[in-house]
Amino acid sequence: MKKAIVRILATLGALWLITLVIMVIAISQRKGSVPSKTILEANFERQMVEDIPDEPAAKALLNDRAVLRDVVDALDRGASDNRVLGFVARIGAVRMGTAQVQELRDAVTRFRAHKKPAVAFAETFGEFGPGNNAYYLATAFDQIYLQPSGDVGLTGLMLESPFVKGTLAKLGTRFHGDHRYEYKNALNFFTESKYTPPHKEAMTALMNSWFTQIKDGVTQARHIPPDQFQVLVDNGPYLGQEAVTAHLVDGLAYRNEVYDQVKKKAGNVAELLYLDKYLDRAGRPHEKGKTIALVYGVGGVSRGKSNYNPVQGELTMGSDTVAGAIRAASEDKDVKAILFRVDSPGGSYVASDTIWQEVVRARKAGKPVIVSMGDLAGSGGYFVAMAADKIVAQPGTITASIGVLAGKLLSSGFWDKIGLTWDEVHVGAKATMFTGTHDYSPDQWQRFENWLDRIYVDFTSKVAEGRHLPKDRVLQIAKGRIWSGQDAKALGLIDEVGGFDTALQVAKKAASIPESDEVKLVVFPHRKSFIQSVLEREGPDNSDKEGVSSAMLEMLRTVQPLARELHALRVGDEDLGDDVLRMPALEPGR
Repeated sequence: MKKAIVRILATLGALWLITLVIMVIAISQRKGSVPSKTILEANFERQMVEDIPDEPAAKALLNDRAVLRDVVDALDRGASDNRVLGFVARIGAVRMGTAQVQELRDAVTRFRAHKKPAVAFAETFGEFGPGNNAYYLATAFDQIYLQPSGDVGLTGLMLESPFVKGTLAKLGTRFHGDHRYEYKNALNFFTESKYTPPHKEAMTALMNSWFTQIKDGVTQARHIPPDQFQVLVDNGPYLGQEAVTAHLVDGLAYRNEVYDQVKKKAGNVAELLYLDKYLDRAGRPHEKGKTIALVYGVGGVSRGKSNYNPVQGELTMGSDTVAGAIRAASEDKDVKAILFRVDSPGGSYVASDTIWQEVVRARKAGKPVIVSMGDLAGSGGYFVAMAADKIVAQPGTITASIGVLAGKLLSSGFWDKIGLTWDEVHVGAKATMFTGTHDYSPDQWQRFENWLDRIYVDFTSKVAEGRHLPKDRVLQIAKGRIWSGQDAKALGLIDEVGGFDTALQVAKKAASIPESDEVKLVVFPHRKSFIQSVLEREGPDNSDKEGVSSAMLEMLRTVQPLARELHALRVGDEDLGDDVLRMPALEPGR
């Protein structure tokens, strides 16, 4: 009798669980309708990401982030939708790089080309801070309105970098490493107190390229004579009415006044609809026709699977995942071309080479590979891209950094200061090569230098091969130097300037698909629903780890900024062995 009762209760429990799962899936998939008169709405003050990995932690912690491709697709879909009458967006403190801003500007421009108005509203463009990129984005719209108490922080650009050589000295430590060559400036963070001449040269060139791009965009959109732009910037920031007088904005108004005006022009029954809701209900563009695979390579390059680090809040481009996705796409008979979206500071040389080889294999299999670069595709991020048929980047993309660096932090002095002693035994002449308690011996240092030379030769040789450039020319423009996408185009390091839309057109051409034909974009590896991701993962190791509470998620969000800063300072790292092809972090005062 007891066994029967237990079976009945177990069955009821299983049915209850199944019902709950079905309800969650049904609710998650429930869609409303698109109103007959719709005004698309966006909040561009939300942080935007390139991709949300197919794993529960990322989906839980990044669910409030806008995905760049979703925003672009929604605007492109809405441009040709008769139900959509216009677009209004809140802008003001955009947390985006220059290339992301340009991607959105391009999408807004395409939307407006269908004779549909786009209006930007900002409480302020930089409150006691720079608002250059935010204002640059806003100038893609037909009209810009500023809250009466707001400002336009159009003040010029500044790039600044920290240096910890003095800090390390106070701690009794120093960094010992090397790079190829003088422009590979990440080591300067550890070994210098200020910019070296090559470091300063590269940073200045990047800053000036960005400034020119902002100047061109703002002056064309706001009908400002280009020769007056520098004076305009030098007189900033602009307070409220000053911005109207300088023709930087079209008027002063509060949010409700701006949005009511937009609704009135579209018809009193017009309804606002967020871009993500619209995309869910209306469907994406590029959902029928011949198939083009979309593969994301986002985050630092590492061996293994792509993942999301919930503590640091960072994505990882795992060579197993990305190489496997490219391999699967190249073996899929329905796929006509591969669109490889790269946004990465680089990382592991070996992992980068693994992905590079799959790009080469895909091309040999007859599948064109087109790279679309995001904000950053440098060092290992450029390595994975350089064998593609074509490379497309925004003018503001940071790319190249063709070089290598490595080294280790010598920490014995620090341990002496706190009274911690070490002892060891070893076998092998080079067994101490990677510990921070011993400096390199002359023999170890020679092998270390040979290692860097080998990587640099391999990197530059593959650039010359992939980009069809003379090796001597590659050696002139490499040396670890970063370039803006605009400058990279002039140097032959990329092929086209543009974003997703441009790269997709290039992919269609490479696959011999007529320009007017629709195509179907399919993400590789194929995505699972949130429920599938949860159900397919292994259970916890013990009862102490049953699930992750919402409080835990909030704690992770809280510690992410600190964890990222500690990671940037390499706290806890003995060496940079996995980051030989990694870009330095930039601190732009934009």
